[in-house]
Amino acid sequence: MNYQTYKPNKELESFVKFYWTLEVPFDPKNQKQKIVPDGCIEMTFNFGDKIKRYTSENDFIINPNAMVMGQRTKSYSILPLGNVDTFAICFYPIGFANFVNSPLENIIDKEISISELFETQEACELEEQMIQATNTLKRISIIESFLLKKLSNKDTISNIVKSTVDTLVKTNGTTAISAILKDDVSKRRQLERHFKKQIGISPKQLGRAIRLQTTLNLILNKNSETLTEIAYENAYFDQNHFIKDFKDFVGVTPKNFLNNEHMALTALFYK
Repeated sequence: MNYQTYKPNKELESFVKFYWTLEVPFDPKNQKQKIVPDGCIEMTFNFGDKIKRYTSENDFIINPNAMVMGQRTKSYSILPLGNVDTFAICFYPIGFANFVNSPLENIIDKEISISELFETQEACELEEQMIQATNTLKRISIIESFLLKKLSNKDTISNIVKSTVDTLVKTNGTTAISAILKDDVSKRRQLERHFKKQIGISPKQLGRAIRLQTTLNLILNKNSETLTEIAYENAYFDQNHFIKDFKDFVGVTPKNFLNNEHMALTALFYK
């Protein structure tokens, strides 16, 4: 597997976390790959063969070649039907809302064709330009031109959402929402309403996803630490709470995560 990441230009660095590419030659022995929530929305372009996304153990849909993947509340499995050749834009939690008018709660746990979020003609033109581009740098140039044209001139993200996301990111998702809002019930309702539209998921769900990201990084990159140490470092009440939360999101226990053939892609993304 060949996985690469690229930084956006300065005009987009507040919205786009990074661009990534993935190339994987087909192997008939390939297993389903589990993808876990990371708190980000992604726009992906598939230049290889089709990719299945499983909706249950045996049922699946075929992903669009040019799509937006909404916020995730749970893990899901995919399986390429051939060679993988993908280019993607990973947006910060507060990033993608600046480029579309639709409430992001409408695309939770879904893959939506870009033609459903943008005007049909411009979506088709963008997809064709990305297909015709001969290398990654040209694709980055194309997508950045598109995003800069779509970028709203008004303040799309409300201050209460931005400050909450900033706090969750700085504290790796460990700060309780009640602590951020200082138990102000009226602010809690306002925050929940704005979060659904501008982020897609609730503040609590985003916090869990961010904390999971940190946990996966520790497991993959600090193998000398015990699970108990990782649990306390990420402000879990105890190891049992950590294991339960991890299994709810990832589908396996932390102990069974490493060297799991179904987790190879997730491990690649987080290393």
